[in-house]
Amino acid sequence: MNLTDRQRKLLFAGLVVVLAVVGIYLTLAAPDTGGSGDGDGDVSGPRAATTGPAGPATPPPGISGPVSSNEFDVYRLLPFSRQEFATAAGLAQRFTAAYGTYRYDEDPQAYTDRLAPMVTEDLLVELRRSSASPGILDERRRRQVVAQGSATLDRVRDIEDNSIIFLVTGKQQVTRDGRQAQESEQYAVTVARSGSTLRVYAFAPADTGQAGDTGGTGDTGQEGGTG
Repeated sequence: MNLTDRQRKLLFAGLVVVLAVVGIYLTLAAPDTGGSGDGDGDVSGPRAATTGPAGPATPPPGISGPVSSNEFDVYRLLPFSRQEFATAAGLAQRFTAAYGTYRYDEDPQAYTDRLAPMVTEDLLVELRRSSASPGILDERRRRQVVAQGSATLDRVRDIEDNSIIFLVTGKQQVTRDGRQAQESEQYAVTVARSGSTLRVYAFAPADTGQAGDTGGTGDTGQEGGTG
């Protein structure tokens, strides 16, 4: 078919318009993939949600009816049941007492073996390292140090989805160079869920503080047990 110059120009312009319309349609119909993750794409939704903190093992049941001062059950609002809370408190108390109990003639391995069932693996590594410090061992042997620890629960400092920080006062009956003395120090003891169990996750003097779920292994270099 022979087209005049004017007809060819009109046909070309029509094709350009059609292709432009098709391109706009395909752009609008393309699915939103949320960006590649290395630019300014939208990162809200499931991918962003995966970076949030883990929730409690069993969400608290909550309270839907009127609140009565005679029947109010605070555990319905907490991420720990009454039984878990009591278990965590008892663990914090037992650990602090055991931490402050040692003898100059005791193998450091025996000392940390007593603590092992109560703590996480990371904290156990720190306890073993500090309890075997030559300086600490030499000082205790030279002065024949014997310490008997006990502990009192003072209060709850913080509660997170998977951990509770207790303030616990560690008390010691200490013998050095044949002389006896009473000593005490308050600690912040973080008890956290470790799988299906509860373990001491972090441990430090109370005035240094701990940050709940984000806490580290704690400062274990204290006189009352490992340093």
